[in-house]
Amino acid sequence: MNNSVFTGKSPEEVLKTVFGYDSFRLLQKDIINNVLAGKDTLAIMPTGGGKSLCYQIPALIFDGLTVVVSPLISLMQDQVATLNAAGINAVFLNSSVAWETYRESMQSIRMGETKIVYISPEGLATPRINDLLHSPSVNVKCITIDEAHCVSEWGHDFRPDYMEIASVRRQFKNAVCLALTATATSQVRKDIIKNLGLENPVVLLSSFDRPNIYLSVKPKKNDNKPNCRMHKPAQR
Repeated sequence: MNNSVFTGKSPEEVLKTVFGYDSFRLLQKDIINNVLAGKDTLAIMPTGGGKSLCYQIPALIFDGLTVVVSPLISLMQDQVATLNAAGINAVFLNSSVAWETYRESMQSIRMGETKIVYISPEGLATPRINDLLHSPSVNVKCITIDEAHCVSEWGHDFRPDYMEIASVRRQFKNAVCLALTATATSQVRKDIIKNLGLENPVVLLSSFDRPNIYLSVKPKKNDNKPNCRMHKPAQR
């Protein structure tokens, strides 16, 4: 698929054409519109809330490259496989990639053939990636930080390498920054904004109501059995 085919298209058109959905979930459209408008954005959405579309759709509309910083190799692989199956040129660069494939992916980025590249926080600040992103032919339009709570020592999965993202981000003044996480504490939000250097960010907090899950608590009758269980209603 030609990478410029969606440039100038509406988010709704991309949502339907590429991903097959007729409408957005809660907050997705607001996040996408802010990113497209060049506004740094912090979005707190529950697991399963559709965070990936919030950067994938702008990435297809932007005339340039979207860099996604992700701490999970398995997530990178799944996301890239899904995008490739939809005809979108996306790649991931990490230690699990064979050197020949790594080189081919870097060349694809330099030639403007790749719309989205997934990079680990450890790899983002390496000289190899730094040189790649500063190539004259590479136009970094968006930097997305997935699992952004990792930048906070109050987060449940603190990653020191996330602290280097702000210095990399400052090198791309014209790139919009999107931070995504499912951790919603006030302290973590403040840390994310400060440590990533977000500039006057729009902060969007989604509902964490999960109608398909409920909790029930009953008096304990047997010490060997738990008294709190999580239930999922039977599927229709």
